[in-house]
Amino acid sequence: MIGLKTNEADRSNATVQEHIRRRKRSQQARLVSDSDTGDSDASPQPPIKKFRAPKDKRKSMKRQLRSLTAFSDEDLGQFLMVHASDIAALDKPTKYRPVFSHQGEQEPIQLQYPSASQQETFNLVEPLQKDDFKPLEDIIETMETAVNYYLPPVDAAVFNDDSHGLLRRLKRARDKRDGAAFVLVIQEWNDAITEARKDGRVARVLEESTELDLKLIERILTQTYARTVSPRVSTLRQYENGTDNVYGELLPKFVSEIFRVTNLGSTHVFLDLGSGVGNVILQAALEVGCESWGCEIMENACALAELQEHEFKARCRLWGLAVGDINLERGDFLENQNIIRMLPKADVILVNNQAFTPELNDRLTSHFLDLKEGCQVVSLKSFVPTGHRITSRNLNSAYNVLEVAQKRYYSACVSWTDAPGSYYVSRKDSSRLKAFSKNGVI
Repeated sequence: MIGLKTNEADRSNATVQEHIRRRKRSQQARLVSDSDTGDSDASPQPPIKKFRAPKDKRKSMKRQLRSLTAFSDEDLGQFLMVHASDIAALDKPTKYRPVFSHQGEQEPIQLQYPSASQQETFNLVEPLQKDDFKPLEDIIETMETAVNYYLPPVDAAVFNDDSHGLLRRLKRARDKRDGAAFVLVIQEWNDAITEARKDGRVARVLEESTELDLKLIERILTQTYARTVSPRVSTLRQYENGTDNVYGELLPKFVSEIFRVTNLGSTHVFLDLGSGVGNVILQAALEVGCESWGCEIMENACALAELQEHEFKARCRLWGLAVGDINLERGDFLENQNIIRMLPKADVILVNNQAFTPELNDRLTSHFLDLKEGCQVVSLKSFVPTGHRITSRNLNSAYNVLEVAQKRYYSACVSWTDAPGSYYVSRKDSSRLKAFSKNGVI
């Protein structure tokens, strides 16, 4: 959750809204590899010893993507969730207006997802402010995602036909402000996706897949965030300036790159220390399917994280996807007993320490001695000081067991700036320390 430290006495609502706008632009972000060139940070960087990351093994790992519960008749597919109609309605007259107002009052529509779960209710309204939730855009993007990732290619081609495809007709009805035609296309969609589920086409596509595309992941995370965090985003302005508690988010494409670089897999344990509203934890559980733990100290962010967790599970059920275990903890991650218990079991740890004080970084680093060999710690600042060397005087330092690789991320990867920057992957490796202790040299 920690982002860029600010010296301002207060953070304006415009700044918080910019976090949301950057999340929406994150799909256009481009990541560069270690070998890419670009402007470096102004501050000098410590010499970094490179290590070769193992090849990405996630594609070969057998993971069951389809949720059996979501495709069953369990509880008749009914469960608690936040419908689009709950956050975008005409009873909020200062925010929304009817889309098809010239055709009289429109009843809410029901949208079917690929699973056997309940439909979602949408009001046919549009926001007065461009940054607010757009129900019709959400409907269209949901249907496009379902077509492209849940149907066989031959069926997807029919839906995507530029002249007469269902998606083209839906957009045409929207653009012409033809409410009756829009509703008819939605009804046609509901029948078609239900038939595809019942005859097994949807299940076969999921069962033949071993990983999720980032666009599908972002669709689910965006839906969750829009229904839980966005309506309450003003609570994230409650900063404690000059402390470690400053808000900021790593955007989904950057997070996905971190998972790839560290080879995080479905059988691994992932920790996010300073997990904010839980975005990265949810993405790990969805994209990788691993056991994910997060710990956050700011109460307002914790409350939003718990709302996100509940809605996220409902969203995944709508989309028919099985996810990894999610564990959200409140409090100081250096004192939380569950987090301390999980540190030695972790395979990958994320620490967004961009705004951490040196004291907090040092306290956290001392816990790295408890990590298992090969555990990787991803951070925005290196935990190992510039020019550090093992000597007889510092044999007990955690720096001696961390092998650090510096990497680059490109623009639009974090919420607090559009600028590119560096991040670090520190791997627990005690071999150098053992060699020094045995021979007096590395």
